Amino acid sequence: MEDYCCHTKHTPRDEKMVKNLKQRLNRIAGQLNGVSKMIDENRYCGDVLIQIAAIENALKEVGYIVLKDHMMTCVSDDIKNNDFSSLEEAIEITKKLK
Repeated sequence: MEDYCCHTKHTPRDEKMVKNLKQRLNRIAGQLNGVSKMIDENRYCGDVLIQIAAIENALKEVGYIVLKDHMMTCVSDDIKNNDFSSLEEAIEITKKLK
């Protein structure tokens, strides 16, 4: 598996987007803490699984927002400069988001 973590984004994220992403991630962190508490309280498996599914969907949505931003900025800029490597990378990353 390639390591994508060492890249730096050249186009800064919009302040509104950063706020939106951080709010979503904070909400997800709260949901995770809630699931942990549910486990401690020996709550019904079905209820725990429903919460886990909600967390997975919320996290995927964050991923799609970041992917869209990536495509609209990084990939688009590279294509304008005849560099298609980030497009190939985006395709591989998209496969991981399913």
